[in-house]
Amino acid sequence: MPRNKYPEETVKKILDVSLRLFLEKGYEQTTVLDIVDNLGGLTRGAFYHHFKTKEEVIEAIFTQDSTERDSYEKIMKAPMPNGLARFKYALKTALSANVETEKRTDITGLALSLLSNPRFLAEHIKAIHGDATAFAAILEEGMADGSIKQGNPRVIAELFLLLVNIWLMPNIFPCSKEDALDKMEIIEQIFQSLGYDFIDGELGMLFRSVYEEVENKNSP
Repeated sequence: MPRNKYPEETVKKILDVSLRLFLEKGYEQTTVLDIVDNLGGLTRGAFYHHFKTKEEVIEAIFTQDSTERDSYEKIMKAPMPNGLARFKYALKTALSANVETEKRTDITGLALSLLSNPRFLAEHIKAIHGDATAFAAILEEGMADGSIKQGNPRVIAELFLLLVNIWLMPNIFPCSKEDALDKMEIIEQIFQSLGYDFIDGELGMLFRSVYEEVENKNSP
């Protein structure tokens, strides 16, 4: 068998096909054979060369998603006047990727199964933990240069990301567009009352764009 010259493309194809099947059939109902049958000529051996189980596939889907939407290395190297500016830049980068990448709306659609599938919920929370580590490092920078109020950066990052990635998402907590906008205002008020002014006008517009993308994706 000739050696695969493009393993990254193979992995991407496996993840894309698996994600589609997980959304269409459900994670528990999707088998490795189902995935292989939809790979357009790739063999079961090609699948097992990269993944031992479908559990590894779901882990990779969430890990890849986190990596694609938040390039923290680039964010940390970008010239910024202070940590607060970098934190807002990180949020805008993440939110812009949510809007621009169709796959992100698929990931959000996958959240429909979070409450009924503990494995999905565990992977979603794990991804948030990873994001919180990176955001906490940015908060530490802001606290060190005085642009962000002193506090526990890890706790602040976790609270912010849990509210934004779980409570604010309509596929996890169904709500009207008006309710979603009210939630955004409450999140802003919570952090302003604690002395952390993270959300500006541009971020508010991006939040609205993310909501509209999710709403459009899941409308009949």
